[in-house]
Amino acid sequence: MEKSNFKLLSDDEYEVAQSGQYLLNLPIKVDESKVDNKLLARYFKEHPHDNLPAFADKYIIFRRGIGIDQTTDYFFMEKVDVIISRVWRSLLRFTRIDRLFSKKQCRSKKDTKKTDEINEDDEPDLYVERIRLEKMELSIRNLLRKMTIQEPTFERMIVVYRRASTETKPDRGIFVKHFKNIPMADMELVLPEKKNPSLTPMDWVKFLISAVIGLVTLISSLEMPKADVWVVVAILSGVIGYCAKNYFTFQANMVAYQNLITKSMYDKQLDSGKGTLLHLCDDVIQQEVKEVIVSYYILMEQGKATVQDLDLRCEQLIKEEFGVECNFDVVDAVKKLEKLSIVSRDSIGRILCVPLKRANEIIGTTTEELVLRAQQAPAGS
Repeated sequence: MEKSNFKLLSDDEYEVAQSGQYLLNLPIKVDESKVDNKLLARYFKEHPHDNLPAFADKYIIFRRGIGIDQTTDYFFMEKVDVIISRVWRSLLRFTRIDRLFSKKQCRSKKDTKKTDEINEDDEPDLYVERIRLEKMELSIRNLLRKMTIQEPTFERMIVVYRRASTETKPDRGIFVKHFKNIPMADMELVLPEKKNPSLTPMDWVKFLISAVIGLVTLISSLEMPKADVWVVVAILSGVIGYCAKNYFTFQANMVAYQNLITKSMYDKQLDSGKGTLLHLCDDVIQQEVKEVIVSYYILMEQGKATVQDLDLRCEQLIKEEFGVECNFDVVDAVKKLEKLSIVSRDSIGRILCVPLKRANEIIGTTTEELVLRAQQAPAGS
């Protein structure tokens, strides 16, 4: 995985990904009873690894590359939810109920740095802005027009897990799934053995509070000397309408969730099982071939060099040509070149290469060239 530039997803990166919402607005959890928790735990016990995530005993997630995903739509229901949330927070502040949660908020603020950046050691100078409805000014004009939201993505993700098994039904199969362009906030899409989402505790709290407020208001209205029927009807309509709105919002989120799952399976899943392993092997081969070619090119163009100088020159070439910084694995490339007898060392340890024509003669005819010749040969020959 390291050769293919995949990195193990850490707890900090997972928290960054889950600190916001994008297209998926339902809490998705893994059904841990359906996932094996022995295989990976035993593996990491025998092969210790730093910064393992909390879920590493059940499944592991590898990620590579950062991209951007943008979605433009009217987001009517989402905008209504944002307005209701803002009104709800204002009501809590006005009634000072929010002070009950102040301790919990203070604890979470200690880790705010985790939700603002992504492992700077792995991704230097990386900054991708999240554009969300929660931070937008929702005026009347904005409510009625399309808006664009933006979320950073993991360009490639690989999930590895094994299903739970019993003595009567043993299951030793290991599942390896490969995804592309997964929005960070919607990373739950790639989780294995997901539970069917249901109403959140906050939804039930809203239902109960709405029912209590409506009931109290209704009783107060009926106890008045002259109870106005229209006032009672208005109160009941408001309470029922709000509860219906929460229910239909949940149903809409369920439909969106099913659509996202379907889309991720057909559009975002690259491969699974052996196909993913073959893809990784191909990545490793290409990576090593490119390292060898770059190292030989530098030696051919710039002459003899020590290992340290060759490493710096290769990194400088990649930065000049592609505008990216990397840690070039020159030692591995030199070993392969020496094994092919294409490079050698002088008396003081500097590396020098043979001419290009001689290098081609040493390598000889490659398998790819043989296949191309066979394809181009006449059918009768």
